[in-house]
This record gives sequence, C-alpha cells and structure tokens, in this order.
Amino acid sequence: MNLRDLDYICAVADIGHFGQAAEACYVSQPTLSGQIKKLEAELGVTLFERSHKGIRVTDIGKEIIAVAREAREAAQRIKDVAAMAQDPLAGTLSLGLIPTIAPYLIPRFVAKLQTTLPNMTIHYREDITDRLNEALMMGELDVAVLATPPLEDSLKAIELYVEPFWLLFPKNHELAELDKASMADVKDEDVLLLTEGHCFRDQALSICRPAQKRRQQSLRATSLETLINLVASGQGVTLVPALAMRGGWISDLDLSSHKLTDKGASRQIYLTYRKRFPRQKAIQALAGIIRDGLPDSL
Repeated sequence: MNLRDLDYICAVADIGHFGQAAEACYVSQPTLSGQIKKLEAELGVTLFERSHKGIRVTDIGKEIIAVAREAREAAQRIKDVAAMAQDPLAGTLSLGLIPTIAPYLIPRFVAKLQTTLPNMTIHYREDITDRLNEALMMGELDVAVLATPPLEDSLKAIELYVEPFWLLFPKNHELAELDKASMADVKDEDVLLLTEGHCFRDQALSICRPAQKRRQQSLRATSLETLINLVASGQGVTLVPALAMRGGWISDLDLSSHKLTDKGASRQIYLTYRKRFPRQKAIQALAGIIRDGLPDSL
C-alpha cells in the first residue's frame, strides 16, 4: 500500500468512473484498475462493486476511503510543515471562491499576489458553497472565500469585508424616479433570483417581502451575468452584490441601480480554512492582500 493507491481509490469514489478517475490521476485505466485490485487483495476486502451499470462503493469501502482521505491529508500536512520551515509563503495554495464573488474579487488581488508572494502558486476553484465546504473538510482545498460563516468545528474563518446589496433595474423603470430604494418599493415585478444552491439566493430571499412571492417565478439563472441580462431585457429587477456593480456594463446595458436601504441588505465575506492547516502565515498574508485590493466603498 502507498499514498498513490489511496489517491486512486479516492478518485474513483469521487468520480464514480474508473476511466475518468484514471484521467484525473494522469495514469492509464489499466494501471489504476490494477493497483486497486492489488490493494483489495492486500486488504482482503472489496472496495468497489463493478457491474455493467457502473460502480458502487461497498460499505467497508466507504470506511476505508474515509481513513484514506485522512491519511492523504496527513501526508500533505507533512509536506506543508516541511515547506513552511523553508519558506512559509512559498509553495502551492488551493483557493476556492463562490461564483458571485470569484469573477469580481480575483482581478482585484491577483496582480499584487504575484508580486508580493512570487514563490506561491495559487490554484483557483469556483463552485457553490456546499461543495467548497466539503472540499475544505476533505482536504481538497486549503482555503475558500465564502459568504457564510463556518458551521463545522474543524473550520475557522477570517472576516474579510462586508458587501452591500444593490437593486438593479432598467433605466425606464419607475424605481429610477426614486432617490433611494428598499425592497418595499418593488411593487409589480418579481425579483429575479439565482437557482437553488447559491447562498446569494438565500441571502436575497431573506430581505424580500412576502408579498413579492405572490407571482410564480419561472425565470431563474445560474449566474449573476444571466440575471443582469434578464433585467436588461425587461424581465424584472434583481439584487447584485457591490463588487459586481463596478465597471461600465451598467450604462452599456442601459440599467440603473440603487443601494438598498433595508436592514441586513449586505453579506459578510469570510476566508475559511481548516484549524489544523499548518500554513497560517500564508492564510494571513492572503487575507491582507485581498483586503488591500478592495475599493473604499466596502
């Protein structure tokens, strides 16, 4: 048994396909399948049930793979501790961000990150909150920028910034006549929201009036860009986080906006990581660089 074997079984469990798992591990399928069979023979148990319908992780396989994940994380911590002894701000750091933050925040700090920490390589991953939290717990990610506080005891977070919400609408909309706006001013249109699974959808719903649920909403989007273009086509209004408001696209799309005056019309952004993650100095440095790139309006 070796760590590479543990990589193989974890990949198959995550992906659910031997061929695709082999590609992810950069080996041929016969190599991956052969090593897993050898591991099963060594352990005397079957980790995966194979059939023409696909594969299934056996009950004992689930237990062993859970331990394998812990072993892989421990091995990575050993490497991290050794690297930290040489240079705590060098090496690779995997950073996750949710889709309503990633395209607007990354451009604000990536250049300074390269100049300030030239020996550090950042691997970026954009995904929804639940999957990023799971990746953190499993050791697949080192750190993540999230809009929700950590719920697991093994996770810790640094508060990065508070981001207000803005109400976005067409320039010819009646809301354009107001000097300021709250959700109570949205009378006739349903608010366009992201699909389920996005934490920004839940945050937007938390400040929407119950009256706004009176019309069945059939238009939902998987990205802020889609929401914004739906608003530009006259389909309704939407809420947008402050960083997404910066740039010239509002005037290009003939849109207007108001910063919402509702209590709680904002979100706290966190930099979340595992408490046992050994490279604490790298996390603190990353947090400082992200904060330095923020606009004064936040």
